[in-house]
Amino acid sequence: MPVIKKAKPMQPARTLCLGFLIIIAVGTLLLWLPFSSKSGSTSFFDCLFTATSATCVTGLIVADTYSNWTIFGQAVIALLIQVGGLGFVTIITFFNVAAGKKLGFRTLANVSDGLTESTFQGGRRIFISIIKYSMIFEGAGAVLLCLRFVPQYGGYGVWMGVFTSITAFCNAGFDLCGISSPFASLTGYQNDPLVLVTVAMLITVGGLGFIVWENFLNIRKVRKLSLHTKAVLLTSAALTVGGTLFYLLAEWNGALGEMNFGGKLLNAFFSSVTARTAGFNSVPIDDLSDFSQLGTCILMFIGASPASTGGGIKTTTLLVLIMTVVSYMQSKNDVEIMKHKIDKLAVYRTLTVTLLSLTAVILCFSVLYFTLPEDGRGVQCLFEAVSAFSTAGLSAGITEISGTPGRILLIITMFIGRVGPVSLVLSMLVNSAKRKNIVYPDGQIIVG
Repeated sequence: MPVIKKAKPMQPARTLCLGFLIIIAVGTLLLWLPFSSKSGSTSFFDCLFTATSATCVTGLIVADTYSNWTIFGQAVIALLIQVGGLGFVTIITFFNVAAGKKLGFRTLANVSDGLTESTFQGGRRIFISIIKYSMIFEGAGAVLLCLRFVPQYGGYGVWMGVFTSITAFCNAGFDLCGISSPFASLTGYQNDPLVLVTVAMLITVGGLGFIVWENFLNIRKVRKLSLHTKAVLLTSAALTVGGTLFYLLAEWNGALGEMNFGGKLLNAFFSSVTARTAGFNSVPIDDLSDFSQLGTCILMFIGASPASTGGGIKTTTLLVLIMTVVSYMQSKNDVEIMKHKIDKLAVYRTLTVTLLSLTAVILCFSVLYFTLPEDGRGVQCLFEAVSAFSTAGLSAGITEISGTPGRILLIITMFIGRVGPVSLVLSMLVNSAKRKNIVYPDGQIIVG
C-alpha cells in the first residue's frame, strides 16, 4: 500500500509574507472598482501602490485620499490599514477564537512571528486583548477628533474622526484633510492642540507594542515591568524628548520661526512623535532644512517598538546596538542591559536586521536617485527611501514625481519594511534548519 506523505506546514515567516501579499492583492482589486474612485477609474498601478501603502501602514500616496477616493474607497483603505496595523495573523486568530476554534501550536507560532515576538504566552487571551484594546483606543481617539471635525465638516466630520483615529493608531499617516487642501496632512491644524496631541497619543500607544500593553494589563499579577517593557519605555521616551529638542533647535528660526513658543514646542513634539513611522506632518516637509530632513531620516529608520503597529528597525534594536558597543568598550563578554545578560542570538538578529535594513534603504535610494531627471535631490531621495522602508509615510515629494521604476522599488521597500527583512529572507530559504547542527572549527580573523 503506497504511503502518502503529509505536506509539511508552511513556515511562519512564509505565511506572514504570503498573507500580506494576498491582502494587498485583494485591496488592489477593490480599489480598482469603478465606484472606489470619484473619477470612476484609477490606474491599476496606482491602486496597487495605494493598497501596498495602506496594508504596510506607510502613508505614501500617489493620489490625495479625499480627492481621489469615494467613501467606499476610503473605507477599503481604512480596512487595509487596520488589518495591516494589527497584523493579518492576529485578525485571523481573533476570528478563530470568536468562532470557538482551537488554536494549535502552529497557529500560535505563526501569530508570534507576525508580531515579531516569539515568547508570547496566553494564546487566546492576548489576541482578544489586542483587538479589544485597539478598538477602545481608536474609539476614544475618534470621539476626541470628532469634537474638532464635526463642527467644521458636519456629518462627514464623524467619518474623518474615525478614519484619522484608525490611521493614527496604526501609524499609517493617511488622512482626509484634502477636503480643505490636497496633500495638506495636518498642516492646517498646527495651532490646534486637540488634534495634534490626540493624534500624537494614538501614534505613541500604537507604537509601544502589544507586549508592553500586556505587561501593563497584568501588572497586578506579575508585580513588575519586564525587561522588554522597560527597554521600550526608556528608548521611546529618550527618542521623543531628543527628537523634540532636535526640531526646536534645528527649526527655531526656520519652519517653526513664525510660531510662538507654545506653537514651536507643540509642533516640535508632534514632529518627533510622527517621524517614527506615523506619517502625519503639521509642518510642510519642504519647509524643513536638509539638516532636519536628515535627522528625520534617523528617527524614521529607528521607528517604533516590536510587536507594534509601526515599522523601522525598532527601538529595542537600537538599544541592543548601543549596549553592544558599550559592553565591548567595557571589555565585557556579554551584552548587558539593566543588569540582564542579552542572549547572543538576539544580538545576532539585531545586527542582521540593521544590515539588511540599511541594504534595502540604499538600494531604494539608489534607484530613486538615478531614475529622477532632476539634480540636487539627494537628501529628498534618501528621505523617501527611509520613509518607505520604515513605513513612516512622510514624503519629500519624490513619490509624486518618481517614475515607474522608482514606484516599483517603493512598493517593494514598503513590503520589506512591514514584514521585516529577516522574515522576508527566512521565507525564501529552503531547508535552512538542516545546517543548524553542523560544527565547524574555530577560526581567527582580525577586525577593526
